[in-house]
Amino acid sequence: MSDEEEIDDDAVAAEWAAMAGGDGEDSDAADALFEEGGDDDMAAAMAGTDRVLDQTEIDSLLGFDGDEDDEGTKSGIQALISSGLVAYERLPMLDIIFDRYVRMMSTSLRNFTSDNFEVSIDNMTSIRFGDYLNSIPLPAMLAVFYVEEWDNYGLITIDSNLIYSIVDALLGGRRGTAPMRIEGRPYTTIEHTLVEEMLAVMLEDLCHAFEPLSPVKFTLDRLETNPRFATIAQPTNAALLIKMRADMEDRGGRMELVLPYATIEPIRELLLQRFMGEKFGRDSIWETHLVKELFNTEVPLEVILDEQIMTLGEVLGLEVGQTLMLNTQSEAEVEMRCSGIPMMTGRVGKLGRHVAVKIDKKLDTKKGVL
Repeated sequence: MSDEEEIDDDAVAAEWAAMAGGDGEDSDAADALFEEGGDDDMAAAMAGTDRVLDQTEIDSLLGFDGDEDDEGTKSGIQALISSGLVAYERLPMLDIIFDRYVRMMSTSLRNFTSDNFEVSIDNMTSIRFGDYLNSIPLPAMLAVFYVEEWDNYGLITIDSNLIYSIVDALLGGRRGTAPMRIEGRPYTTIEHTLVEEMLAVMLEDLCHAFEPLSPVKFTLDRLETNPRFATIAQPTNAALLIKMRADMEDRGGRMELVLPYATIEPIRELLLQRFMGEKFGRDSIWETHLVKELFNTEVPLEVILDEQIMTLGEVLGLEVGQTLMLNTQSEAEVEMRCSGIPMMTGRVGKLGRHVAVKIDKKLDTKKGVL
């Protein structure tokens, strides 16, 4: 048995040397490995040939390249995770709608607070709804609103700085002084009421912003301070996030509008337009030519003088020269059909040397007589 094992080891060593493409020193090294350590030493030697990734390459593979602020460029596994989200740039009409929205809201909130109120959009991006809830800085107020025509919900988040600024402006606080902020206490009833009034103005402007595209009504459903109670979609669902900033001279804050893609799905075709009233695939020249050719198309028109129900035996018994009697009179009303569809009714007469039909009524194939 020992002689056979030595023969087998020599054969295996020769195969390893041939696979490695080397002879001489490589073959001697393989023989030495088998003679000294066996299979374990060979496995360790083979493992030692693998190149080990350094920390920079690992970070690049995972998508952590150190540029936290650059959300537009992602790589590695992070890019694969985010690839399932629909980028808002594919819905060009959203830019027009929300540009109109911030302009209208600036005017409305300026009248609401009697202060120099300016609203601007920081950025628009796509995010998973669960990731957004986990990133909300607390304390904050989360307003859940209902969209009747789309039968779904949206979310508006107002941070504490903006809440205190609105309350301070509405209750007559002095300009030029930052509102006093008390940490660790819940929002009062007065603060809730004033924020609800502001949200009513914001949602009304949002209705007007969407109105040229599609009439819709946004109504406030509830106010929450805990993100867990403001869940309006599955955590893995994609959502559109619009970050806005409101400035009142030295006061202000941030507000964020979240619309799950399931909410705006009913008007997705309209949001794909690049401008209001755009119609995809239409060519006015071709349409005019097609209409002209359709009106010049020849169609057969049949005048039904009479109809009779006969058995199959009677039909087979018909012979050449046999006369069929029609149960109609010369002044009776006849029906005209096109491809078997009743189109008009009239009366048979004679015009010169031709048999003619005078049209009395035009029929509607769906509703009967017009």
